[in-house]
Order: sequence, then structure tokens, then C-alpha cells
Amino acid sequence: MSDQNIILIGPMGSGKSTIGQLIASRLNRDFFDSDYYIEEKTGVNIPTIFDIEGEDGFRARETKALEELTNRKKLVIATGGGSVMREENRHILADGFIIFLDTSVNQQMARLRNDKKRPLLQTDNPREKLEKLFAERKPVYAELADLRIKTDRKFARKVAAEIIPQLPKNLT
Repeated sequence: MSDQNIILIGPMGSGKSTIGQLIASRLNRDFFDSDYYIEEKTGVNIPTIFDIEGEDGFRARETKALEELTNRKKLVIATGGGSVMREENRHILADGFIIFLDTSVNQQMARLRNDKKRPLLQTDNPREKLEKLFAERKPVYAELADLRIKTDRKFARKVAAEIIPQLPKNLT
């Protein structure tokens, strides 16, 4: 088995954390969600970091977290939806096998409708915000991806089961 990390990218609500945990379990790898990792390191939640430090402060913490996580080997890592927008982060992630979980805005809306923990969605028009973010980020996700999987209307277990046979043999 290769030491290479498996890294999940995609918009919020695409299932990165849930699917990442399933893949890690099936491949006997450790799993980390970069957002939870930041919360553990700081002792506060992401909305609090956004309130105190703004998005720039959070993004700086995210870069540090990604550096720390990618210095470890044989992990499955779920990244924050906006992490790929920093060029520095794209370089950090490039050593991993990158999977883009491609999800429609409709699916995001269905999955995130009751989520109050996502600072970028605390707006009068969350759909408009998701559409804007996806338009900005989708080309970057697509460019970075070694593998792209559509997740709309699929259960996490089905997506994980779809991904594993498509991984390079040295990762399984």
C-alpha cells in the first residue's frame, strides 16, 4: 500500500466527511476532517473563528492544518469546501490522490437546509451564495481532481463503494 494520502475535495454538503470516514474504514486508514482538526487545535468552533478572525484568519488556520495533516501518511482527509481557493493549499494537497465529490446546488440545499454552523451560509439567500461559490470553485476542483464522482441522490455508502474500485491499486 502506498503512503499517499487520499484527499476529498468539493463543495460543502457534498459528503466529504461521511464518505471519507467510510473509505478510511474500508481501507484501514486514519480519517481526518480538516475543519474538525482546526476546531480540536483551537478549542473553538469554525463560526467563532470566523467571528473573531474573519475568513482570512480561518483560511490561514486551514493552510496550517492542511500542512500538518499532509505531513502524515496513509490518511483519508476531508477538506473544507473553500480550501482549494488558496494556491498554497493546492500545492499542499497536490501530493495526495484527490477525489472531487461533485454535487449540485439543489443537493447542497437539501443537505444543508438546517445547518447553522456554516458561516458562509448565514445569509438571506443561501442558494445564491452556494451558486456563486460553486461557480468560482468548480473549475479548481475539476483541475485538481484525480477522480471525479457525482454524489447527487446517492447514499454515502454507495459513493464510497463506487470510489474504492476506482482508486489506484497501490492505495487500496
